Amino acid sequence: MGVADLADYPWDAVAPYAERARAHPDGLVDLSIGSPVDETPEIVAAALRSATDAHAYPQTVGTPALRDAIAQWYARRRGVPGLTAAHVLPTVGSKELVALLPLLLGLGPGDVVVHPRAAYPTYAVGAELVGATPFPSDDPAEWPAGTRLVWVNSPGNPDGRVLDVEGLRAAVARARELGAVLASDECYAELGWEAPWDAEPIPSALDPRVTGGSVDSVLSVYSLSKQSNLAGYRAAFLAGDPEIVARLVTSRKHLGLMLPAPVQAAMVAALGDDDHVAAQKERYRRRRAMLKPALESAGFQVDASEAGLYLWATEGRDAWESLARLADLGILAGPGHFYGTHFPRHIRLSLTAPDERIAAASARLRPTA
Repeated sequence: MGVADLADYPWDAVAPYAERARAHPDGLVDLSIGSPVDETPEIVAAALRSATDAHAYPQTVGTPALRDAIAQWYARRRGVPGLTAAHVLPTVGSKELVALLPLLLGLGPGDVVVHPRAAYPTYAVGAELVGATPFPSDDPAEWPAGTRLVWVNSPGNPDGRVLDVEGLRAAVARARELGAVLASDECYAELGWEAPWDAEPIPSALDPRVTGGSVDSVLSVYSLSKQSNLAGYRAAFLAGDPEIVARLVTSRKHLGLMLPAPVQAAMVAALGDDDHVAAQKERYRRRRAMLKPALESAGFQVDASEAGLYLWATEGRDAWESLARLADLGILAGPGHFYGTHFPRHIRLSLTAPDERIAAASARLRPTA
């Protein structure tokens, strides 16, 4: 299978609902895609500007300063000590890594790629691209022989579900039993909302409590798009098993997958500053506090959503019907159909809209007397 054989991009199917929502007298509130709307932190933008004399090719492995910043960030924010330059690698955003990891690991027909039941669709796309078989499952006991790659996603997109230390430990143990690589997509880990994640850090798959102190066969994937508003920078990275990292470095050198030097400098600044992350989390907390009760007052049940950037909701009918109802209120959401076959009655709503638009959506959702 080649790229040309992939299905049409699913978001095109939402266009009619967007047009319907735009007809609302007070305009569209687009909660369908999680693209940040808030400003890039000045400390990051300043670092980018200061690094614009980028006449030489950048390093695929990242500058020493960036690799050190990633390792220090994992120790400080994720409870993962002891990482070195050999354990980390910057990537051109996280989506390209998700899509290409089966290819870079040498997977092909007959191999199985496990991913969550409610899942970002690129996990399956990456498997299909190399002829491997996507296998949606949240239960390690179900993962079959022939599994070569396991994706876990905590906090989850779209459902905001968090895997605790015990859950991650079970996933890592089963992946190792199968001889598979476990890749943990952790891009929303700074955004915990409900107990216990409102008070304690969301664990990484690289946490020693999960791995038993060895990162063999385990990778953690992270992005600065959400916590630092750097989606346009394409600033992400992975960390974990140094043997796998070395293989990925070689492949990525051949493919020219390298981050621009100014972006690498900006990432160093972002990773070293926790204040802007706390400020951005507060913005999302404020928006969630408006939108969640308004959804519930409109008859939606919000499931999981204990962390992350989305509300995963259902009113007990097909998601396209819910999208139509919301479109009549000028609100655009994403249908559960886009995230696998298991949740056709759910919709996903993003917190990435300005406060005024979130307030407008919340007001429209509340029943009128």
